Amino acid sequence: MMMKIQNVLAAAMLCGCAQAVCAEPGPTPPVPEDPPAVAGWNEFVDGLRGLPGRVLAKLPEPMRQDPQVQQEVGRLVLESLASSTIDALGGDGDFPAFLPVIGQLMNIGQPNADTVYRSARITPGGRYRLRGSRGSLRMAVIAESGPAPGEPGFDPAQARAPRSTHDLNALKLDPQGGYDVLLSPQRPEGYAGDWWPLSPTTNKLLLRLVGSDWSRERDPTIAIERIDRAMDPPRRSAADLERRLRRLPDATAFMALLFADHVEQLRKDGYVNKLKVFDTSKMGGLASQFYYEGAYDLRDDEALIVEATVPAHCLYRSMILTNELYETTNWNEHHSSLNDSQAAADADGVLRVVVSSRDPGVPNWLDTAGYPRGVIQGRWTECDTQPVPSVRKLAFAGVRKALPRETAKVTPEQRERVIRERRTQLQQRPLW
Repeated sequence: MMMKIQNVLAAAMLCGCAQAVCAEPGPTPPVPEDPPAVAGWNEFVDGLRGLPGRVLAKLPEPMRQDPQVQQEVGRLVLESLASSTIDALGGDGDFPAFLPVIGQLMNIGQPNADTVYRSARITPGGRYRLRGSRGSLRMAVIAESGPAPGEPGFDPAQARAPRSTHDLNALKLDPQGGYDVLLSPQRPEGYAGDWWPLSPTTNKLLLRLVGSDWSRERDPTIAIERIDRAMDPPRRSAADLERRLRRLPDATAFMALLFADHVEQLRKDGYVNKLKVFDTSKMGGLASQFYYEGAYDLRDDEALIVEATVPAHCLYRSMILTNELYETTNWNEHHSSLNDSQAAADADGVLRVVVSSRDPGVPNWLDTAGYPRGVIQGRWTECDTQPVPSVRKLAFAGVRKALPRETAKVTPEQRERVIRERRTQLQQRPLW
């Protein structure tokens, strides 16, 4: 009897959750011959229609004709659209919040595997208050940003000029580990608390939360509010909604096209299996951060060994891989990123990292994860030296002999546990 009752209840629940399956089909409602239009919608769709082709046009002919690459370009456009849509839906300088901008799923412009990126729209000239718990990350910084192409007030000259950055770790804390800081063009009269000057043309704040020891470090929390106007958000007007909709194609195209041919340009410049300095100071990069990068090209039976003497003093370091569209190689399910907590230098002070498609059975391995061509990129942050690592190519079979004898061995079972633990730790960070 109990089993029969349970079956009846299950069927009732199924009908409740899926009435279209259980109910008798009814008449289809008539569609108006001339349905009302949403102003801007057709232009939005048309503005995106040719974007994948524009991205493909920036790639060499063999890539343009590759069905795999074509679908990955489609993914890149969707990633760009997702990021732009979040900003279009939630970006509000009068009632701001720090929203996701790039990362594991919105994988645009090689996001760092260790960094959680969020951005908040602000109104130029406004006054803001930030509060939260500081956590224990070594790097938690906010960079100011001005209008992007297509936005009101965009100035190409100002866009390349470096802007101020602000360090959460430099703030005073209350007994509970909380911080409280004001941002405004001028310090409020008589205010003695933490204050950061805010450029009067800044319209966005980019938050970077950089974690090294994913299992132990705690990410900060952050809330932002505008304090020079009342908390009375109006219903968003039709004109504002339409304006946001119409801006989406340009914003999406800007992100999708920005680095589409970056890897191919490295190849044209001769940086294949060789690294060079990558200057991001005029692209929104942190002033304290030194980047290097170069394209890689590997067969399944080949490997690269990347070597550099580790600086004596360094706040943070990392090395990642990207594919040929400059999407960071999947670090969530692959061993394709390494930071200072994950990759130790050898006894002689040299960091040696193996890049290959097959597991070499060593701790410092970067997995190309099905991409025989892509980019190696690394960064030194607040380090006393900034070496550009050397790269040597060799047969995969010779990797073990090319490394110091004391290099530890990693079994397939150990690697499986490491990757599962990476994924578990990453999922516990506040990525959204």
